Amino acid sequence: MKTRTCVAVLILGALSMAGVGLQAASMTLEGTVSDAKCGAKHAMKDAAACTKVCVDKGSDYALVVGDKVYTLSTSSAQEKADLAKLAGKTAKVTGDVTGEKVMVKTVAMGAAPKK
Repeated sequence: MKTRTCVAVLILGALSMAGVGLQAASMTLEGTVSDAKCGAKHAMKDAAACTKVCVDKGSDYALVVGDKVYTLSTSSAQEKADLAKLAGKTAKVTGDVTGEKVMVKTVAMGAAPKK
């Protein structure tokens, strides 16, 4: 009986610790605004135009940060409009990050890429 109780407590503890890792972390990411379908590699030469076409066809916006692509979820029309203006450009996106998904809180123009 004691063994079962100990095992149950260990399993519940492990599951609760795993849940901590799945919680969203609020952070600011800086990268290039793209779309989730194309990510960093667009079908068209003009990344901004390609992003707009893909989003119009139902793809979510994305943020390419180095070799990682974050899918962006927005809750307001203003956030979507801000992302549309910055398609193909550098942006700073603040939001709740869970894995490779970001629930956007704010969008701002990022720093110009270094040459």
